[in-house]
Amino acid sequence: MSKIIAIGGGGIGKPPYPVETTEIDEEIIRQSGKSNPRLLFIPTASSDSASYYEAVVNHFGKTLGCKTDVLYLLGAPPSRKEIEDKILSSDIIYVGGGNTLKMMTVWRKLGVDEVLEEARRRNIVLSGLSAGAICWFRYGSSDSRKFKNPDAGLIRVSCLNFINTLCCPHYHEEADRRPHLKEMMKKTDGVAIALDNCCAIEIVDNTYRIITSSDQANAYKVYYSNGKIHEEIIEKKKDFFPIEKLLVKSRIISKRHKPIRKTKATLPFQRGGVR
Repeated sequence: MSKIIAIGGGGIGKPPYPVETTEIDEEIIRQSGKSNPRLLFIPTASSDSASYYEAVVNHFGKTLGCKTDVLYLLGAPPSRKEIEDKILSSDIIYVGGGNTLKMMTVWRKLGVDEVLEEARRRNIVLSGLSAGAICWFRYGSSDSRKFKNPDAGLIRVSCLNFINTLCCPHYHEEADRRPHLKEMMKKTDGVAIALDNCCAIEIVDNTYRIITSSDQANAYKVYYSNGKIHEEIIEKKKDFFPIEKLLVKSRIISKRHKPIRKTKATLPFQRGGVR
């Protein structure tokens, strides 16, 4: 069983940003199956920001009832056993935004990528926004170079590949995201999933749905086919649908595609990865 909730962006109360993703964050908690789950925050992408963790404590802890902890990896890194103990004893992993390239480099150096793979197999909820969203995919559209050079362009970063496609956050929030993704997909096989702020893709085993904390937020399927770039809004439905329909270059949902309705008889979902 695999549970991933990837959020395109939005504030959780870290100044100067308001709380914008509560409805999505409540779904992250619901997927843990616990009223007061243990949530581990990994702030590598924000250079282990203490103020970011404070916002997580206020939002997920004080407001939403999680038992929060943090995994700092920079400075004096923890041992592999300490990393395993923290990650694998959690009910939810929440990864913050920031420099995706830096984060992936650190994770691979310390073996965090391998421990997160084990967390996925153990049914721990994997979640996050921006860098913390795209890290679960094969590739991410990233602004990592802008942290050193504000004039630098977006790049494609290789991520964990728990979901075999590319993800782009902040799709309509940042002006360069949309045109750059369309150029990127001319050189990238398969499709991209683009997420507005306050929009998330929720993936449970081999099924998915789109959830939002704003009616204006959307998710998009973007791909290059027959010499043209195609951009399709992914329908927002309460039902889950087979993810293989989403990850091919064709229309997403038609009348022939029946939703997968979640009932007590069908939970837990069928086993298998989201590769």
